[in-house]
Amino acid sequence: MKALVVEDEFVSRKMLDSFLAPLFEVDVVVNGAEAIEAFSRAHNQGNSYDLILMDIMMPGVNGLEALERIREIERENSLEPVKVVMTTALSDPKTLIKSFHDGEASAYIVKPLDKIKLMTELKKLKLITK
Repeated sequence: MKALVVEDEFVSRKMLDSFLAPLFEVDVVVNGAEAIEAFSRAHNQGNSYDLILMDIMMPGVNGLEALERIREIERENSLEPVKVVMTTALSDPKTLIKSFHDGEASAYIVKPLDKIKLMTELKKLKLITK
């Protein structure tokens, strides 16, 4: 399986990569614009992502904007929606609702990130079994 980590903070990028590396082939990008580009490139190469972990608050194209564009690309190409877990330090209900309703996120994890939270969400999404 293949995963894309979208995170502007170095420590969070490294942590997510280390959590996912035993289970996924992991690509890492630092902002929403790079996420859109990586998603499009993977699709065009016939090697789509099974999972995207995306921070909401990033400079330039934020995570919600990137997710909306990724969902547009999926609809335009009749693709199955990729599982997207949004990550953020924000826990306000407005952001949560926007992630799920507007962006069609699959799950939402409030930082600080830890392996147990992540693995629990991946099990719920049926991406892992253990």
